[in-house]
Order: sequence, then C-alpha cells, then structure tokens
Amino acid sequence: MKMLINVPETVVPDALRGIAAAHPDLTVDVEHRIIMRKGAPFEGKVGLVSGGGSGHEPLHGGFVGRGMLDAACPGEVFTSPVPDQMARAAAAVDSGAGVLFIVKNYTGDVLNFDMAAELAEDEGVQIAKVLVNDDVAVTDSLYTAGRRGTGATLFVEKIAGAAAEEGAPLDRVASLARQVNEASRSFGVALTACSTPAKGGPTFDLPDGELELGIGIHGEPGRERRAMMTSGEIADFSVDAILEDMRPDAPVLALVNGMGATPLLELYGFAAEVHRVLAERKVAVARTLVGNYVTSLDMAGCSVTLCQVDEELLRLWDAPVATPGLRWGY
Repeated sequence: MKMLINVPETVVPDALRGIAAAHPDLTVDVEHRIIMRKGAPFEGKVGLVSGGGSGHEPLHGGFVGRGMLDAACPGEVFTSPVPDQMARAAAAVDSGAGVLFIVKNYTGDVLNFDMAAELAEDEGVQIAKVLVNDDVAVTDSLYTAGRRGTGATLFVEKIAGAAAEEGAPLDRVASLARQVNEASRSFGVALTACSTPAKGGPTFDLPDGELELGIGIHGEPGRERRAMMTSGEIADFSVDAILEDMRPDAPVLALVNGMGATPLLELYGFAAEVHRVLAERKVAVARTLVGNYVTSLDMAGCSVTLCQVDEELLRLWDAPVATPGLRWGY
C-alpha cells in the first residue's frame, strides 16, 4: 500500500505539526498530543473535551473551535488517548465552570476517560461525562461492551458546544449532550477495508464484489456480508435498520457520512437515496450534512446517522460554529 507518510511511528505527531501550521487559531501541543482553542480557558464557559484514536479525521481534532470543542486528545491510530493526556486537556480548558468529557463507547476510551476524570477531579476540576453509543448494527463488538459510538458524536459535540458557547452551566450542557445521544441512531457500510500505517495493508479481507453491512469505524465486523448492492439498496437497508430501532415523531438531522475514501459525487448520490427512503417512510428531514466527517482512514463506504430534534436542538445545531472541519454562521 502506498501512503503519504514518513514512517508509521511518527504519523500522529507529523499530522499534529501540520494541523498547527494550517490552523493558527488552534494551540497544538505536539509533545502531549492535545489540540486546543487558542485563548482557552474562556471565563465562565464550560469546557468540552473529546478524543479517541487517530484515523477518524476530522473527528475529533477538526471539531475544535468556537461553538464546538475546546480540546481534543488524539491517540495513536485506532488507539485511545491516555488518561494523563485527557486530564491535562481538562485542566487547560477549565475556567472554573467545569468540563464535559464526550466519550465514544469503545472500551479503551471509556476506561481511560474514567481514569482521566478521577485525575482531573483530584486537581479540583469538576467533570461530567456523556457516553455516545448510537450504532444500531450490533450490540457488542471486538472493541465494545454495548453499542459503538459513531456518527452521533458529531451531533453531540456540535449541539453541546453551542450550548456551552452560550454560557449554559455544566449540568445543562451534559443534559443536552445525553439528549442528543439518546435521540440518535447510526448504521455504517464498508465497500473496502481500511489500511493502518503500522500494518501497511488492509485490516480485514473484503473480496471484490462484496460489502460489509453494519461495520464500526475501526473496520469491526458488522451484521452480515453481501454481494455488492446499489446506492438505493444500501440506503433502504441502512435507513430501515435505524428506523427499526427508532420511530421518529419529529424531524431529524441527517448525517450522510463518508468513511474516508468515498468521493463526494457518490455521497451526494447516496444522500438523495437516503432522502427518498425517509420520505417513503414519512420521516421529515430538518437538516442534512454530507461529507467525510467520522472516518476510518482510507475505507470506502458510508454511514447514516439520524437525530430526532426539537426546536431547541435545531436552534443549537444552527448556531454558529468555526472549526477546521465544520464551519457556518461566522
């Protein structure tokens, strides 16, 4: 496999140096692997910290900025950041109003964020946590106990970030984050496997002419493997899997997400099919976001995330945001 890297061992710090060069409105601590909003902490504002293994960009570092995260902690590729890293980030963004940890439901992330919360609280930082577990494909996986955290992480970070930007207190920001998670469901599909820098090749075998339905963002196995399907057939299967678990009685936010190697031409075509299925199922769509946001390195594929919203959640979704990966309203 050809990769645009120097050596596998320096992929993450090399990327962090590039982020620092490209985004002067961020403070990037390459040594401790923390990406922060420049100027943090902000007086009276709840701090938002998230993180996880690298390889899912722009999640999480690309969502640091006004109206979203105050800090992100990238681990090695597909590997959780360490507790000291997250505790250091919490201390750096705490203004005295407390810090919310947004944690995807993967075993390493959960354990390390729990330890980081204890370390931060020992230093006088008030911590709240929200667990994102939106994936309906499988109950347990190689990396999780319970449902995996996937595309809804973006919705949680954006809506909770907007509330924190407006000055909401920690308990309210945490409550909104949990509400968004509970109102969200996701389903993902792989057309190809991903390739990690350390392995230098595909992480699993997916023969030509087949796809994997229900994968996670690390290439974990899904519900089943089938012969290649059309965009419309994939949309039918994915949306129906979500709606089997969630029956919206209000409009939804729809994220049509690429897994890293899927061209926008294909994603927009897939988005049209997702809208068709939702219209046929009598589900109103309030907003749609299309692009590669919660990725799995160079995997070709897609995921769908739906989040049922009320007027308050929709207002917070529409609120201004300025990050490398998501920007509107400023």
